[in-house]
Amino acid sequence: MNANMNDTKKITGLQKSAILLMAMGEEFTASFFKKIDENTIKKIGRYMTKISFVPPDVLNSVMDEFAKNYENDRSINMSGKSFLKQVVDKSSGESSVREAFKSIERENENAPFSELAYLSAKSAIGVFKNEHPQTIALVLSNLPQEKAAEILSLFPDEIKTDIAFRILQIGEVQNDIIMDLDEIIKNEINSMGTASTKKINGVDALAGILNEMDGKTEKSIMAHIEKEDGDMAERIRQKMFLFEDLIKVDDKGFREILKNINNDVIIKALKTASEDMKQKIFTNLSERAAEMLKEDLEVLGPVRLKEVEENQQLIIKAAKKLESDGRLVLSGKGREDIFV
Repeated sequence: MNANMNDTKKITGLQKSAILLMAMGEEFTASFFKKIDENTIKKIGRYMTKISFVPPDVLNSVMDEFAKNYENDRSINMSGKSFLKQVVDKSSGESSVREAFKSIERENENAPFSELAYLSAKSAIGVFKNEHPQTIALVLSNLPQEKAAEILSLFPDEIKTDIAFRILQIGEVQNDIIMDLDEIIKNEINSMGTASTKKINGVDALAGILNEMDGKTEKSIMAHIEKEDGDMAERIRQKMFLFEDLIKVDDKGFREILKNINNDVIIKALKTASEDMKQKIFTNLSERAAEMLKEDLEVLGPVRLKEVEENQQLIIKAAKKLESDGRLVLSGKGREDIFV
């Protein structure tokens, strides 16, 4: 971005937004980010991280679009990365802001295949058209898990299962191999890494990916893995976290989770839930709220399975947010202990 910084005609709207927000300061930016979606935060944030200095004339040109009387001798002399860190610090409690900048941080650590992560799943799968399943497995294990799940779900079942097994078997991979592959796929990397290695835990990677996939695809992959290697399937299950695992959270912790969820989400999430899970929720609501929820469930019409699973994931994410805040400790399926 700095290469075009002297030519205001080449500065895009999002780049101008990044400059403007940095000029307005951390508190204003933190407040502004609370009002926009996470995707837009990421887009603006990426431009901020590329800013090291904004010349006064460029800043004035940008500000003139918003306020004609901006001072002529203003400039931005701070690092965009430092600015972002201060914005995050002032956005305490705003998970979308923090998650957006965690994603940006990962990109700035030379994360391989970062541009591939922002293609649509359909576009991304086209990149793998002539690639070997081992290559695809290596790429998916380095992508954000949600994106990897989207892409994996589009492959035919037999290829999907093959890729899943190969993800499990990934161990240490030389960084220069990853960088070579990154260059081939994205044609963006100009220099390669050294012969150091990156350790990839295949079980963790696949468990995270499966957690983000729809239930039908997840069950299909797990059924194939179970046939081939029952012990490995159990290890994956222990790393996964499922909606029904919330039953193991004690009542105090469970009430904390429910505080962050609205009734519409709970109702749809319970559509396919076990009786034990329904009882768990009823017990942790007030008597009146529980009765109303039961009535709503009785009159609830057909709901798409995908929508049920999406609402269950919202509750899981709320629980994981509490865990990341240090207010809850969760474990995956097959583990005994959950502490609050």
